[in-house]
Formats: sequence, C-alpha cells, structure tokens
Amino acid sequence: MMEQLPAEFANEYAAALASFLELQDEAGLQRAYELGRSALNNGLGVVHLATVHNRALDAMLAHAAPGSAGRLSAVANSFLTECLSPFEMTLRGYRDANQRLHAINEELRRANAAADETIRDLESFSYSVAHDLQAPLRAIAGFGRMVLEESAAALGTRALSYLQRISSAATRMSDLIEGLLSLARLSRSEIRRVEVDLTALAAEVVAGLRAAEPGREVEVRIQPNLRARGDPRLLRQLLENLIGNAWKFTAQTTGARIDLGEVAGSGVLVVRDNGAGFDEAYADKLFVPFQRLHRETEFPGTGIGLATVQRIVERHGGRIWAEGKVGQGAAFFFSLSPPVG
Repeated sequence: MMEQLPAEFANEYAAALASFLELQDEAGLQRAYELGRSALNNGLGVVHLATVHNRALDAMLAHAAPGSAGRLSAVANSFLTECLSPFEMTLRGYRDANQRLHAINEELRRANAAADETIRDLESFSYSVAHDLQAPLRAIAGFGRMVLEESAAALGTRALSYLQRISSAATRMSDLIEGLLSLARLSRSEIRRVEVDLTALAAEVVAGLRAAEPGREVEVRIQPNLRARGDPRLLRQLLENLIGNAWKFTAQTTGARIDLGEVAGSGVLVVRDNGAGFDEAYADKLFVPFQRLHRETEFPGTGIGLATVQRIVERHGGRIWAEGKVGQGAAFFFSLSPPVG
C-alpha cells in the first residue's frame, strides 16, 4: 500500500487543492484536514506532504492568470496549514505525553530513592539489634552450661530438663541471629566480579559435606566446565546453601541424588534433588526469612539459607525460582546476570 499510495495521494491532493483555490470554502479546509489525517495514518511524513503540495501548486501556477501567483500561493498555504494540523496535534500529544512520562519517572525515582533509604535504615537497624542481642544471649547460654556442669547432681529431673531446654533455645536463637547478621552483611558488602569455576567450587562443597557425614551415600553429578562471573566468596556461599539444602532434604531418601548443571545453554543453572520436595502452592514462602515448609523435627534449619541465596543472586543481577513436588524432589533455578533482550 505504501508504494501505491503516494501517486494516488498526490492526485487526490492536487484535485482538492484546485477545488479550494477556486471556492475557498470551509468544505475545502475540511478536505485538507482529512487528507492530513490520511497521510499521517498511512505513514507519510511532513516532508513528503510538503513536496506533494509544492508540485501541485507549481502545476497550477503554470496555468494561472498573470499576476495571480501571489494570491493563489497565500490561499494554498492556508490549505497546507490545515492539512498539517493533524501532524501538529499528534506532535503536541507526544510532547504532552513525554512531559507526563518525565514527571512520572521523576516521581518514581524519588519514591525509589526514599524506599532505598528506608531499606538501608531497616537493614542497619536489624544489623544493630541482632549484633546487640548476641552478648546477653551468650551470657544466658554460658550460665546455663555452668549450672549444668557444676550443679547437675543436685538438680532434679525436671530442673535438668528446663535447663536443657534453655540451652537448646539459646543455641537456636544464636543460630537465628547469626543468620540475620549474615543476611544483613550481604547488603553491606561490595560485589567483586571475577571469573569463577563453579564446577570446582561445587566439588569442594560436596567434599565438605561428605567429610561431615561419611556415612551418607549420595550420588552427586556436577556438569563440567560451569563458569560464571561473580564474587567468589558469595558464590561459594550460594552453592553451600543450595547443595547443602539438597543434601539435607535427601537424608531420608533411598538412592539420594543431587545434580548441578546448566539448562540447555541458557545461562540458567539448576540444583536438583530427589528428596522430600515441597508443595509448589507455597513456593513463594521458600525465600522469605524464617519461613519453613518442613517441621524442624524432620529437617533442622533456621529458614535463612534460601533467603541468603536469593539475596546473593539478586546482588549479581539475576533471579531465582523453585519447582518441586512433595516426595518427588526439588529444583532451584538461578541466573547470575540479567536476561539479554
């Protein structure tokens, strides 16, 4: 259509201009406006429109009466102005929309800056509170151990049970506080991006898990030549948490298996296991601090590990998500950079 329209449009424009030069009526100006709308809707630009106008006017002036060229040109200009009015209105609309968009973006920038400042304040507050809680907690745990060591024989069964519960609760709270501090440190530390051999790093993590539990028989398959750019310390922590998670949740599985690899050259990595799995209806809770989908009596933990993993992934510009089914294992997918395109 674009190849045929200019010739048809030029003829239509010339006829309408000729009629207007003769009658100089409102109907002619309305026709000019309609021609402008047609040109705009069909992708013709202002330069093309001006060219069509000048050629049509030159052809008419060539046959005009002597001395009438100036008057006809002035009348023709009003026709062209009306024809260009849809372009002007569209341009004004774009300009107004851009101004509104700029104002919205500026408001969003200010809101984001305020939110970032609030988040930094909350993280700083959480870090300070967690740090300050450690000293009294250590005192509780320490004095509890002293009582157990020095006065156990003088205490009754119920008193010993209470002290053991206090000690156990203090240890758990200490673990939770340390998890909070670790999570807070992730937001405060600088990211150092270098080339990291994830295959070698994962093998070291698995070796540590096997050394800690030599009685476990777990088949671990790590894809060769997995590499990424990122902070080595944080990526080690990420793999320790994800592989350690898979190791923990396959503890009750016969023929336990853990896989680490890339998803079909996509840059997305996955840690997959055939362990306890989870209900995908609650998948959004996996990465929330202290949210756990299994009882602590089944699988111990603080509920901080996956929140830490998510923070590490996000600090590298990537994303993480999980899939799983109860009793059929889980898979954690993650990227370490924003998607391309």
